[in-house]
Amino acid sequence: MMCGMAIKDETGMPFDAGRLIGGLEVSLDVDVLFGAYPDRDGPPGTPGSVLALLERHRIRSAAVASLRAALFDVRSGNDELLAQAAPEVVPVGAVDLRDPVGAARELERLAAAGVRAVRLFPEEQGVEAGFPSVRHVARRAARLGLVVLTGGDVRRFWQPFAGIEARVVFLDTHFYHLGDFLVAAADEPGFHTSTRLLNSPDALELAAAELGAGRLLYGSRTPHYEPVVPLLRLATSGLKPDEVAAVAGGNARRLLGGES
Repeated sequence: MMCGMAIKDETGMPFDAGRLIGGLEVSLDVDVLFGAYPDRDGPPGTPGSVLALLERHRIRSAAVASLRAALFDVRSGNDELLAQAAPEVVPVGAVDLRDPVGAARELERLAAAGVRAVRLFPEEQGVEAGFPSVRHVARRAARLGLVVLTGGDVRRFWQPFAGIEARVVFLDTHFYHLGDFLVAAADEPGFHTSTRLLNSPDALELAAAELGAGRLLYGSRTPHYEPVVPLLRLATSGLKPDEVAAVAGGNARRLLGGES
């Protein structure tokens, strides 16, 4: 068994992620959740525990969506999130893509309440990119000026947002699919991607070279993913210091209407 064995680097020294991450801080994480998945093992995702975890990793604020809203009851889950008074929380609404009429109404309500972004959970809700509901919600969000944070395979989920001047962050862009994102985003200036799964040796550098670092946003999916992995990749990337700062929150603040 490997339990208890220290991971070592190529020099034989114990691997120290903290040393490599150094003083990197994230001013705004674009992919954080409150709540738990009822059908998966994992943390309870209480607000206090999530915010404490972010603080331990020097993530100063987060765009947060509610799993209660996504999985159980949209309105009460969104209202519970909006009631969070923590200054480090940027609330992100959720809608049910299985109910496109109700989803459009909830978008209107969220926009009127001052919410700047909505998160889509297509995989959790069993919705595919080609469903009319996704295109309907995409168009309504674009008309309301809402930023969309969406899960799903970018090779399919780019399509409902094309040609409508949408501002979108694709949260699940895998480095295997980076080329597809790059060619789609070349024609869509509002397309952005989370860096969570861009962990190959050159993914961040390639994306920045092709589109500019302004399209990359740090996301961790705390507490249901390990925030150290995207932190480590960003800290050890070949990006310039100003580009790292942009990815580590500056881009998200600009996109979501916060401080630059």
